[in-house]
Amino acid sequence: MNERALVEQRLAAEIGTLYKDAPERIALLYPSPYHVGMSSLGFQTIYREINEEPTRAAERAFLPDDVAVQRASGRPLRSYESDRPVADFPVVAISVAYELELSGVIDVLELSGIPALAEERQPHHPFVLCGGPLTNSNPLPLAPFADAILMGEADQTIHQALSLLDNAESRQQACKALAREIPSCFVPSEHGEALPPIARADDHCLPAYGPIRTPHTELSDMFLIEAERGCSRGCRYCVMRRSTNGGMRIIAPERILERVPEDARRVGLVGAAVSDHPRIVDIVETLTARGVSVSLSSLRPDRLKPPLLAALRSGGAKILTTALDAPSQRLRDTIDRRAREPHLRAAAELAREHGFQRLKLYMMVGVPDEHDEDIDELIGFAGQLAAVIPVSLGIAPFVAKRNTPLDGQPYAGIKVVEGRLERLRKGLRGRVEVRAVSARWAWVEYALAQGGADAGRAVMQAHQAGGRFADYRRALQAIAERGRSLRVVS
Repeated sequence: MNERALVEQRLAAEIGTLYKDAPERIALLYPSPYHVGMSSLGFQTIYREINEEPTRAAERAFLPDDVAVQRASGRPLRSYESDRPVADFPVVAISVAYELELSGVIDVLELSGIPALAEERQPHHPFVLCGGPLTNSNPLPLAPFADAILMGEADQTIHQALSLLDNAESRQQACKALAREIPSCFVPSEHGEALPPIARADDHCLPAYGPIRTPHTELSDMFLIEAERGCSRGCRYCVMRRSTNGGMRIIAPERILERVPEDARRVGLVGAAVSDHPRIVDIVETLTARGVSVSLSSLRPDRLKPPLLAALRSGGAKILTTALDAPSQRLRDTIDRRAREPHLRAAAELAREHGFQRLKLYMMVGVPDEHDEDIDELIGFAGQLAAVIPVSLGIAPFVAKRNTPLDGQPYAGIKVVEGRLERLRKGLRGRVEVRAVSARWAWVEYALAQGGADAGRAVMQAHQAGGRFADYRRALQAIAERGRSLRVVS
């Protein structure tokens, strides 16, 4: 199936696609494939926000499923809604979730016929405006590829930025206007590496929700909507901790429920701490009474009480997912997590009692001051939980992020992380399923999370060399050798 035929198939299966004729048209790009991008509430929200403006229309484009095939075809990347070449739009907006999507940013720009580096663009090229979750921590590695970056919550600033761009007579004038008029807009050509504050959207913009449902995505046919924004907790590794944008903002149940389409059969309640919503049980029970299956993006173990589990199970949930966070209680205390072993034991018992098939726990290894004894504590505790209900561990190496108390903490090391994962697998073999993120690519994520604009240029260099881990390691090590603060650990 060729690329356009695949697009037409996906469009035919969508519910809620926004087709609109307007004088101002914006290409909205996601630097990962369709099935990932359409699971992003932020991406869908900006798509809806732009299209709600009477004079504007947004059209989507995504990283192709097979970049090599697309590149070989010579066909430029085109929008989903009108099949228009992305390079024909005056503004290209890109939503970036995290550091490893930077290679996708390069691909979507190059496949569109737009120079990836901002400095190489000519007057006829589109203005490249970036934003997304990455801006809550460190967007500096994105800077070489962006003409401007909207920091933080862009529900409102996207409108202000597009108005300024529509009135600007040149790229240079647009950059100066954005830097002058929008305090949260980072313009690399104007600001260098001095980051402005992140934006906070007014509460009347909440809840964010996605207009489109599709079966061809990670969250098949699910309607996505915020239950809250931000977080009231102080986890020391998290960019969404209580100090970010004023903590947690609760959304009234009636505002959530009135947005859920009557024909929606699956609903995803999204937020950094959804189970902390004081009326989450009421919301879930109301939806399940409609015959809706409900998923929560974040379940905290200390909030897993019988009424909530009963409501989730009645909605069809089969796997109970929560966070263990770190291998031992000592380390959980160090990173300021409230999860305690009694909470997890109770969760396992309740999951079994309510008929859940499995308990899935997300956690990190390579946490600062971690030792083999901490891994051994996890082996013992996970084994105890597995005696109650089947258990899966989803493990990611710890990556220190900017704008957190653990900013600057070194990466534990590829060999160290791999050794601890192997120790964990051996200790739990035959009892607990263990799935882990690559220690190597987590190191790349760390290097970018702690890096500046030169780390973004290293991504470009690695991408041009083939995009293998060895290419990234070589390019990022060169930064360290030039005296940057990046610590390279193998």
